[in-house]
Parts: sequence; structure tokens; C-alpha cells
Amino acid sequence: MLKSYKDLEVYKISYKTALSLHQMTLEFPKHEQYELGSQMRRAATSIPLNIVEGFGRRSSSTDFKNFLRIALGSCNEVMVLLEMIKDLGYLENKVFQELNETYDHLARQIYRLLESWK
Repeated sequence: MLKSYKDLEVYKISYKTALSLHQMTLEFPKHEQYELGSQMRRAATSIPLNIVEGFGRRSSSTDFKNFLRIALGSCNEVMVLLEMIKDLGYLENKVFQELNETYDHLARQIYRLLESWK
């Protein structure tokens, strides 16, 4: 039985990865810290925040699923931003591959939770 949002694996992964992305964006060139960096931080932070908010409303399956859909959309947004910063030369290919795989795995986990929640 889930007692807290902290029991959700999708929360744990999304929170930890959002922290890593936040730190990474602080290394961007100054002008990109406020452009792409800010957008990436907002999208990455949105994932655990929406999972938590939805979990708080889990008594309504519809509400929880809506928040999971938003989290999934933010996950996809991060993946596009990762590709953009790689192509702009701010991210090494190896780091891109690792982060992209993490967010792809996270998106699949969110989707499975969304589909399985009653």
C-alpha cells in the first residue's frame, strides 16, 4: 500500500534527475541559463511536482491521471530540450544518451502508472 508520494518510484527518479538537470543548467553559457536552462529547469521540476499534486488528489482517479498526463508531457518536453542543448554543443553525447535514456524510462514508468491506476 502506498502511504506517501515518496513511495512512488516515478517520483524518486523524477526528483533526483530534476536536481541533476538543475545543476547541469547552471553550467550553461550565461545567456542560456536564462533561456534554455530556465525552460529545462521548469519542465524537469514540473514532473515530480505534478506527480505529487496528483498523488494528493488520488481519491479521484481522474484527477490523478490528469496530473500524470501533465508529468508525461513535461517528461517529453525535457527530452526535446536535451536534444536541443546537445545539438547546440552544451551537452556531450554520452551525457545526452544517459539523460535521454533516464527520461525515456521515466516516461514509460509514468505511462504504465497512468494506465494501471484505477
